[in-house]
Amino acid sequence: MFPEKWRLRKVNVNFEYAKTLAGEGSILLLLSIVPYAGWILGIIGVVLLLRGMKELSNYYQDEKIYQNSLTGVKFYIIAIVAAAVAIAAIVVGVGSATSFTFKGFTLTAGFGVGLAAFFTGLIVAFVFYVLAASHLRRSFNTLAEKSGESSFTTASSLLWVGSILTIIFVGLVLIFVAWIFATIGFFTMKPRLFQQYTAQSNGNTPPSAQAKV
Repeated sequence: MFPEKWRLRKVNVNFEYAKTLAGEGSILLLLSIVPYAGWILGIIGVVLLLRGMKELSNYYQDEKIYQNSLTGVKFYIIAIVAAAVAIAAIVVGVGSATSFTFKGFTLTAGFGVGLAAFFTGLIVAFVFYVLAASHLRRSFNTLAEKSGESSFTTASSLLWVGSILTIIFVGLVLIFVAWIFATIGFFTMKPRLFQQYTAQSNGNTPPSAQAKV
């Protein structure tokens, strides 16, 4: 019903829209470290990133890109909640030991419970943080495979190693750098038609052409 050229152009517009959404989301996630307004930027970034991943899933016809991203974000939320509970528990525990004046210290049952809840919360947060990074790593690896963009492979490796090393400061630095590479990957990735043209110009036969031979 519609000319072939028009349909191909529509696919490319959807691709540009998808990668722009994901790229802008990644930038806002990087800006989430900004004091005061950072958490708002982070929330908007997550929404844009997931929307972009959904569109990229449709473009590449691979639902795993979006599903792994969504699961990763859910696990990140659980990790954040667990960390918040841990911090609240230790504050209440110390408050119990100091009669909430935070002057002097008396070992109390409340402090013991708070300390136990603190370490439990940290362990839960760490486990879900690693699980979240694992799922996002799968999304980035799939994008690297589909788009041929090596920045996603680098982001995947740094994100995974950084999540394991979150117990020390260097882990957070690696995660920050990982999102920089992911942002680069989103803005530099090319549509499939461009990849096929590049393969042909390099003397390679695209899979679709091989199938027709």
